[in-house]
Amino acid sequence: MAATRTDTVTVADGSFDLPVWLPASGSGPGLVLFQEIFGVGPYIRAVGDRLARLGYVVGAPDQFWRIERNWESAHDEAGLQASMGMIQKFDFAAGVADAVAAFEKVRSLPEVKGGTGVIGFCLGGTFAWLTAAATQPDVAISYYGSGVAGALDQADAVACPVIFHFGDSDPYLPNDQVDAIRARVGDRETVEIHVQPAGHAFDNHESAMFWNEAAAAAAWEHTVDFLQRYLPVEQSG
Repeated sequence: MAATRTDTVTVADGSFDLPVWLPASGSGPGLVLFQEIFGVGPYIRAVGDRLARLGYVVGAPDQFWRIERNWESAHDEAGLQASMGMIQKFDFAAGVADAVAAFEKVRSLPEVKGGTGVIGFCLGGTFAWLTAAATQPDVAISYYGSGVAGALDQADAVACPVIFHFGDSDPYLPNDQVDAIRARVGDRETVEIHVQPAGHAFDNHESAMFWNEAAAAAAWEHTVDFLQRYLPVEQSG
């Protein structure tokens, strides 16, 4: 397991937790990891560890802090319904401001060397896109962000390389939304769009109802390749 700690992000009207994962080397490029609707729970913590083991300094902001601090739910049907309830209370404008603040915090960490990107899953996949539009990360990785198609008016503000992952049978993200994203940004040289034979949240190994092991592995291989090209970890020795 990667070394971890919890930092604090301060904004105009309060502060929130930022769990941080450090690579074995102690430093590396930064990645802001945006949570699913289930919160910064065991799945997101596992992803933070996974990225740190690749050599990245990772910070996962508590995006629901304005509703309930450090909230997380089970990855089952009851947890899904509770999570949907949190989304009903969520202030997206404030969430974007918090996401940008978290990005600036991670980018300023003394351990971060070599650029900072954003990565997110589900709700976080939308926030990876919105943060890429609001600031200037070095890369953006968006897994099945159901709000991306509705925020394509932000496309001109996104200048960094972006990789999108979708499932071809996602009830929360119909294929026509993927088509709209492809039509708007798919011809950019540094934009990749990958569609797996899977449903929503296929990377979430904590959720039996969503996880698709083959799709998760294929998408992760694309993600690692993308990071190696656009936000590489310097090899020592």
